Amino acid sequence: MSNGSSLNEFLLLAFADSRELQLLHFLLFLAIYLAALLGNSLIITAVACDHHLHTPMYFFLLNLSVLDLGSISTTVPKSMANSLWDTRAISYLGCAAQVFFFFFLFASEFYLLTVMAYDRFVAICRPLHYGTLMGNRACVRMAAAAWASAFLNALLHTANTFSIPLCLGNVVDQFFCEIPQILKLSCSDSYLREAGFVVVTSCLSLGCFIFIVLSYAQIFTAVLRIPSKQGRHKAFSMCLPHLAVVSLFLSTLMYAVLKPPSVSSPALDLALAVLYSVVPPTLNPLIYSMRNKELKDALRKVISWTFFSRGNIAIALHK
Repeated sequence: MSNGSSLNEFLLLAFADSRELQLLHFLLFLAIYLAALLGNSLIITAVACDHHLHTPMYFFLLNLSVLDLGSISTTVPKSMANSLWDTRAISYLGCAAQVFFFFFLFASEFYLLTVMAYDRFVAICRPLHYGTLMGNRACVRMAAAAWASAFLNALLHTANTFSIPLCLGNVVDQFFCEIPQILKLSCSDSYLREAGFVVVTSCLSLGCFIFIVLSYAQIFTAVLRIPSKQGRHKAFSMCLPHLAVVSLFLSTLMYAVLKPPSVSSPALDLALAVLYSVVPPTLNPLIYSMRNKELKDALRKVISWTFFSRGNIAIALHK
C-alpha cells in the first residue's frame, strides 16, 4: 500500500472477539446512544419551544446539545453496526468523514464551552452590561465563530492527514477513525507537517483553556464577595453545571493526550476513547438539568405535552 489512494478500507479495533461479547457491546452502546439521543433531543426541544429559555445561556446550551448529538452519532453507530455484523471494516471515505466530523464537532464543543464561560463571566462579574455584551446578535456571532473556526480547523487537518502516504497497513488501533491513529500508518516524514498543524491547534486550545480558568477565577472571586448566602448559592448554581461539563470534557481528553507512553496499551486507549467521545455527550444533558429548575420545568412540559398529544391521537383513532 504505497499511499492513501490505494486503500479501499480501514480495519477498526474490535471491542471483543467472541460473538457473545460483540452482542453485549452492541446492546451497551445502543443503550448509551439512545440515552444520549433522548437527553439531548429533550433539551433542544425544551429550549426551542419554551420562550422563558430564550436567553443566551440556553441558546448556547442548545448549540452544545446539537454538537453532542452530532459527535456521538459520528462514532457510535458505526461501532454498533460492526459489532452486530461481526466486521471491522470502514470505507476509506467513511474513515475520512469520521475524522472530519469528529474533529469538527469536538473542536466546536470546546470553543463553545469557552464562549459559555465568557457568558457566565459577564452575567456574574458584569451584570449591568450583560444585555449589551450578550445581545442576540453577539450570541449568534460568537456561536457562529465557534462553529466556523472548528470547521476550517477540521477541514485543514483532515485534508492534510489523508494527503500523507500511508504504507504501514490499514489497521486503526481505535474503535473509530481519528488523526493520531491514521498518522501511525504513515511511513513518510510528511506527518511532520501535520505535527505542525497540531502544535498550532494545541496553542489555540491552550488559549481557550487559560481563558476558561481566568474567567472562573474572577467568577469565584466575585461570588465570594456577594453578601447574602442565597445570592452566592444562585450564582454557584448558574456556574456549576458548566464547570462540571468542562471538567468532564477536559479531564478525559487531557489524560488521553498527556498519559505517559509507558502506560499506553490498546485496552487503555480504547477505554479512554470511550470516556472522551461517548460519556460526555451522554452525561451533559443530565448535568445541566439536575440543578436547573427552569430547565426541569421546561422538560416536564415537553414530556407531558408529548404524552398528552399521543393520548389524544390514540383516543381519536379509537373513535
